Amino acid sequence: MRFVIAFLVFSIVVLFHELGHFLLAKANGVRVNEFSFGLGPTLVGVKKGETKYSIKLLPFGGACMMEGEDEDSDDERAFGKKPVWGRISIVFAGPFFNFLLAFVMSLFIIACIGYDAPVIADVIEGYPAEAAGMQAGDEIVRMGSMNIHFYREVSAYGLFHPGQTVEITYKRDGEKYTASVTPEYSEENEGYLYGFMYSSVRVKGSVFKTVENAFFEVKYWIWSTVQSLRMLVTGQLSLNDMSGPVGIVKSIGDTYKESVTTDGYFYAFLNMLNWGILLSANLGVMNLLPLPALDGGRLVFLIIEAIRRKRVDPDKEGMVHFVGIVVLLLLMVVIMFNDIRQIIVK
Repeated sequence: MRFVIAFLVFSIVVLFHELGHFLLAKANGVRVNEFSFGLGPTLVGVKKGETKYSIKLLPFGGACMMEGEDEDSDDERAFGKKPVWGRISIVFAGPFFNFLLAFVMSLFIIACIGYDAPVIADVIEGYPAEAAGMQAGDEIVRMGSMNIHFYREVSAYGLFHPGQTVEITYKRDGEKYTASVTPEYSEENEGYLYGFMYSSVRVKGSVFKTVENAFFEVKYWIWSTVQSLRMLVTGQLSLNDMSGPVGIVKSIGDTYKESVTTDGYFYAFLNMLNWGILLSANLGVMNLLPLPALDGGRLVFLIIEAIRRKRVDPDKEGMVHFVGIVVLLLLMVVIMFNDIRQIIVK
C-alpha cells in the first residue's frame, strides 16, 4: 500500500506539470497529439478528439506532445506556427504549475498545523550562540543576506554554509539585535552547530499570515533546491547523494508507513503533502535549468527567437533536444542503479 501511495504522489506532481503545458497549449490553439504519463512503450491509451491520452511503461516522467514542437509542420495549429510569446507561455506553464501545486499544498498544511516559527527555545551551554549573547525566546529574522521565516531555514542555512561565520539579526522584546556567530563542529552530531535549541511547537496565524507563509514555504523549497544544485556543481555533493524515482518512491513509502504507525492517517496525509511540495518545487526548478530537452533549454531557444525575431532552425533545435534527452536518460539510469544499490546494501 505504501508504494502505491508513493507512486500516486509522484504521479500527481508529474501530471500537474504536464497539465500546465496541456492547458496553455489548448488556450493558445495548439494541437496536442498525445498527453501521457511515463516514458517508453504505451501500456494503455485512449483517443478523445484530437488527443491520445496514454500511460507508458516507465512511470518516471510524462509528456504533452504538441504538433510541430520539434519539427516543421504545415498544420496551422502547430506549436511552431504560434507567436513566440504564446510558445514561451506554454513552455513556462509546466514549471509554473509545479510551483502553484506546491503553494496549494503548503496552504493546506499551514492552515491545518501552523508553521515552525524561528524562535529559539534555548541555547546550548558553551556553544557560539550563548557566547554571542543570544537567549531563549529570541526570534531569528535574518542570517547574512537571507530573511528567515521558518526555523528550518536556520538549520538549512547552516547545512549549506558549513563552518562559515554569519551575522544573525534577531528580535527580543520588539527590538532588533545583531550577533556574529561562527558555528562549532560537533563530533557527536557530525556537523557544525550554532548552539540553538528548537521547540517543535508550531504556530498558527491569521488567514493573511497563512497565505503569506505558503508563499515563503514554496520559496524555501526553491532555495533549498538551488543550493543543493550549487553544492553538486562545486563538488560538495556527488551523484551518490542524489535520489532518482526509485529512491524517492522508497523514501515516500517509508515515510507513509512510519507516519501511519506513529501519528495516524491524518498526519500521514500531511506528510505526503509535504513530499508533494518538495517534489513539485524540485521539478519546477530542475525544468527551468537551461539544459537541452528541459523546459529551460526550450525557453533559451524561444528567448533567442524573441530577441532576434527569427526562429532557430527547428531541425537543429530538435537535434540539440534529442541529444539532451539521451544524456538525461543515461543520467537517470545511473541514478536509478545507484538507488537500487543503496536499497540492497541497506
